[in-house]
Amino acid sequence: METFVREEPDDEEDEQDEGDDDNEEDDDDGYSLKAIGLPAQAFASAEEFLNSGQQHQTACLIADIRMPGMSGLELQARLNAEHCRIPTIFITAHGDTKMRMQALRAGAVEFLAKPFEDEALLESVRAALES
Repeated sequence: METFVREEPDDEEDEQDEGDDDNEEDDDDGYSLKAIGLPAQAFASAEEFLNSGQQHQTACLIADIRMPGMSGLELQARLNAEHCRIPTIFITAHGDTKMRMQALRAGAVEFLAKPFEDEALLESVRAALES
C-alpha cells in the first residue's frame, strides 16, 4: 500500500484501500495522518498511484517495499527517472540492510521496519514535510 500526503487538502472524499507487504489487515496509516490534520489517500498498488496522476500533488509518499505488481523500490526508481522527487518513507516487514541502503541512496527519507509505533511514522512524515 502507498499513502501519499497531499500538499493541501481538497474537497474530494479520501479513500483507504487494502494491500500491504505482509498480508495483515490493512494499516491505519492514512487514518492516523488524517487524525493529525494531514490529508492522506491510500492506493492498493504502485500502478494505481501512478495512474492517479497525483504525483505532483504529493508532498510525502509512504510505500511498502513489497506490493502487488511494482515494488516500492521500483516505484521510487520510476519516480526518480521521471524527475518526480517525492520525499518517500518506506515501510516493510521484509527489509534488509542492502535494501535499506538502496532506498536511502535513491533519496528515501526513512526506512521503517514493521512493526513500528504510529508515532515513529508520524515523526517521519513531519520530518519529510519539513525537508
